[in-house]
Amino acid sequence: MPRMTARSRHEEHRASTPLELFFDLCFVVAVAQAGARLVHALAQGHVSTGLAGYAAVFFAIWWAWMNFTWFASAYDTDDALYRVVTLVQITGVLILAAGVPRAFDDGDFTISVIGYIVMRLALTSQWLRAAASSRDPAERQVCLRYAAGLVVCQLGWVGMLFVPDSARSWVFPLLALAELSVPMLAERRHTTSWHPHHIAERYGLFTLIVLGETVSAATVAVQEALDEHDELGDLLPLAAGGLLIVFAAWWIYFAVPIHDHLTSNRQAFLWGYGHYVVLASAAAIGAGMEVAVEQAVGKAHISAIAAGSAVTVPAALFMLTVWGLHSRHFKRGLAQQLTLPVSALVILGCTFAGRTGVPLAGAVAAVTVAVGWTLNRRRAEGAPPTPPLPETRRG
Repeated sequence: MPRMTARSRHEEHRASTPLELFFDLCFVVAVAQAGARLVHALAQGHVSTGLAGYAAVFFAIWWAWMNFTWFASAYDTDDALYRVVTLVQITGVLILAAGVPRAFDDGDFTISVIGYIVMRLALTSQWLRAAASSRDPAERQVCLRYAAGLVVCQLGWVGMLFVPDSARSWVFPLLALAELSVPMLAERRHTTSWHPHHIAERYGLFTLIVLGETVSAATVAVQEALDEHDELGDLLPLAAGGLLIVFAAWWIYFAVPIHDHLTSNRQAFLWGYGHYVVLASAAAIGAGMEVAVEQAVGKAHISAIAAGSAVTVPAALFMLTVWGLHSRHFKRGLAQQLTLPVSALVILGCTFAGRTGVPLAGAVAAVTVAVGWTLNRRRAEGAPPTPPLPETRRG
């Protein structure tokens, strides 16, 4: 069996592989399933149960993606065995996606847990292979701790299937916390060689895919509404507002490169874990657009304010989280620092405009991008020129 040696953190031109992109695209199936169930719950007015189910299901999706991404950043050998094991993980992803409706609607995580078992067996074998290949005792211990943590947590998820339904509401958060603790415990003394630029690119690409799924879901919703109802005058402003929000979300997220900020595990873990909110809110914008469209054509039994909040709340949450995770590290001056937080509050305020709330929120999002771009340009124009490098004497 070929050795699985760690890749260098300083490797130049490190980029996502076709296999990683294929892995991401398969996760879109699960994201779409979670979004569809959220739409159904919100349209029926089941807000609390819908949000709780969405938060739980999206955690399972996001965490499975994270587990693979960070391992691949450190140990992607791209040999035949690695590819086959990754394809097994993709199979687990598809099983997980098939179980999303049951998990969301009935709290039945059986199919999803089976999908997790498939993924975890594959990933555990990868960590054990890395441990067997390592000649560094500290690195070997990290790999073995990861493998042990995966097995223990997976046993916990299997055990959850046998507890009463009333107890799952507190068992799930405990298991989620256990999952989050595994990387921190495994790497408390020795870190894996994840690549900052590669990790930043992987997260960026997955964010792009989720935003793309949001556009797709909103487009299908508008198309179906137009096929069944003649409500073009109401749907066009909704579609325009939603599109502006998604465009602004893309612009804001990719306004600055983040890889230079990921210099330690402490910074990287906080940034990586915070993306649960970024990705969940990005996907929820698309679900909210579907709810707003259904309300506009009379299919959703909720008020216009409630339908608008399904878009404005995740949009505001996306802005605040992106600002907290990386935008604030590159802002200078009070005006730049307040742009995103203030805009998020204004977008929340648009909720109370009723049916015009989403178009107004889209306009605010567009203005936010314009203001941020203007402030950045003025700052760049006012910055002192970079002094030339001193000439080297030639003897």
